[in-house]
Amino acid sequence: MMERILLLVDDEENIAAALVRLLRRDGYTILRANSGQGGLDLLTRHKVGVIVSDQRMPGMTGTEFLIKVKELYPDTVRIVLSGYTELNSVTDAINRGAVYKFLTKPWEEDLLRANVEEAFQRYEMKTENIRLNLELQNANDALRQINRELEQRVELKTRELVRNLNVLQVSQEILEYLPVAVIGIGDDGLIAIANQMANRLFSMDGSSLLGETADAVIAANLLGWMLSGKHMKDEEAQTYFVGKRELRCWRRSMGEFSGSNGMLLVVDAGLPPGAAGERPAPQEG
Repeated sequence: MMERILLLVDDEENIAAALVRLLRRDGYTILRANSGQGGLDLLTRHKVGVIVSDQRMPGMTGTEFLIKVKELYPDTVRIVLSGYTELNSVTDAINRGAVYKFLTKPWEEDLLRANVEEAFQRYEMKTENIRLNLELQNANDALRQINRELEQRVELKTRELVRNLNVLQVSQEILEYLPVAVIGIGDDGLIAIANQMANRLFSMDGSSLLGETADAVIAANLLGWMLSGKHMKDEEAQTYFVGKRELRCWRRSMGEFSGSNGMLLVVDAGLPPGAAGERPAPQEG
């Protein structure tokens, strides 16, 4: 629980002493000033929650003092303690919000204590609301920062994806127009990659080989050689005769630079890019 600091402002020593004796039992830290200026000086050095001020004081009245306090320390709860005859002089300050309550002299002890307790509860509630609002503002600021960072990450990721897509499209175009046949065969035996030259060389009508079983379109001797080794790289080309055609072939296992599995077959049949050659027989040795 925060320290409850009470400021009493009264130029009459006996009145101030009586208030201290009455209110000390409630556990407040009590500060005393005998003038409005003295009260302002104390407020610069202490975080005061509640002020109880007399109205009639030399140099600066209680309401003049509390109006200044409202401007400088608006969160304080301000109470005027004075006689009935001075109510009219306090009314304007009450209407302007400078005074929370007007209590009369002589005071009824239990009522005065209850009003000071209520004033502290009001001050603490206001202080807690300020703290919670500050925490909420800080949380919102942090959330906005997180959102900005996420938006930046999404933007960077989107740019990366677009760049990768462009690279993929360029790679696909290069693959399609290579003057050699390129065929990728998955572990399931299905053809997953086939460029235009592969379709011309291994398909009866030049249609796409994608999804075809490898043993249905590739000669047995060539397919057997292709699938006979694993993790091969930098191999010399092998020459195979499929039907009457001499094929220079390279094979390579996939997965060195990607998560893909299977084998890659590259075949040079000596065909010009636009030519449709005679399809090699699937089972011919």
